[in-house]
This record gives sequence, structure tokens and C-alpha cells, in this order.
Amino acid sequence: MSTHPTEKCSILIVDDIEENLIALEALLGPLGQELVRAHSGEEALKAMLRQDFAVVLLDLLMPGMDGFETAANIKRLDQTKDVPIILLTGAEVESDYAYRGYSIGAADFLTKPFDPWLLRTKVSIFLDLYRKNRQLAAQAEQLRRLFAEARTASAPGDRTESADALAERREKRLRSSESAPRAATARTEERLAEVGEQLAQIELLLRDTNSSDAPTLADRVAELERAVGGLRLGPE
Repeated sequence: MSTHPTEKCSILIVDDIEENLIALEALLGPLGQELVRAHSGEEALKAMLRQDFAVVLLDLLMPGMDGFETAANIKRLDQTKDVPIILLTGAEVESDYAYRGYSIGAADFLTKPFDPWLLRTKVSIFLDLYRKNRQLAAQAEQLRRLFAEARTASAPGDRTESADALAERREKRLRSSESAPRAATARTEERLAEVGEQLAQIELLLRDTNSSDAPTLADRVAELERAVGGLRLGPE
């Protein structure tokens, strides 16, 4: 699944005051993304389990489940733990609010009233990161398919044959005096192992990537694409 640079993303805005939600919609409207409202922490968690969000703007001071508790719950769930959270609060806040927010995994902290340009800039950064990570994940998935095809193509014979027939064919191949095909097969198998190891490393990076990892991960994906391309062309 490929993604276009202008793909519309979803942004979750959470505040118990209707006027604040309206104000956030007005400020974020120029970004042209899908804005989803939640009036409480409980409503926000339900929304995040229903769909994917690029970023969450979360008010701290809400009745019931406040912003700190909501953020902590978001970070505890496997499905939502990687979604960046921007915490929002009024001008009169306690001195340790920022520390508490960052300690539970919030990505940023903004104080009302918001500077429209600053708010949109911060949100845009997370939108770009979300798109890049989705593109890299899609590329990795495509590489997994190509890698599986390359493995299938490199193994001669019907993979559905019986175990006895497979053993007999392997024994005949071992007895064969044609060393060149055996060497080519060995080289292909060696390259397949190398590509498989690279793909496993990329999958690990995709599960724990951030803005600073994205360029490195893109380079690794490009390198792996070239390696898989070589496999599809056949052994050297």
C-alpha cells in the first residue's frame, strides 16, 4: 500500500469545552486534514481504537480522566502507544506540568492561547513523519513479497512435491558433476540469507523509528530494494 505525499491524515483533538474544539478546528483547518473530536479522555481512547491518527492534541485539564491519565493510557496500549501526543493547557499551570507530560511520553507541550503558525508547524511535522513511516512500512511490505518470490524462484522444482521425491532430487543434484549450477545456487542462497537478515533489521527499525531515524531507514530500504532486484534478475 503506497501513500501519496498529500494523503489526508487524521488528527484527534480532545477537549471537554466545545468552544475550544471549535477554535482548534479553525486553527488546523488550513492543513486540510481530517479532524476528529473527542470531549473526554474515555471518548478519545475509544476513537483511537477505531482508527489510526497521525497526532493527538490533548487538553490537560478535563473532568474525570484528565490529560495526564489519558496520555498514560494511550501509551500503555500497543495499538496507540506510538501516536505522538501534543499536550494543551492554559496559561496558569503548575511548574511541573511540562515535566509530568514529557515523563509519560508526550511529544510536545503547548500553552493557550496558541500561536496559529506555531501550532500548525508543530502538527505538520508529525503529519510528515506519519506519512514517511507509512511509506517505509509499505516499501518494507513490498520487499517482503519480492523476497518471498525470489526465494521461490531460486529453489528449482515443485515445492508441493513429496518429501521422498524432494530427497531423491537433492541426492541426484549432489551427485551431479555440474559444479557451476551448484555454485550459482549456493551464491543465490547466500544472497537470499543476506537479504533476509537486512529485511529483519529494517522491520526492527520500523517498530521503533522516530524523525531522526527516517533518513537512515529510507537508505536501508533503498539498499534492500537493489539487493532484491538483483535476486530477481538471477544469480551472478
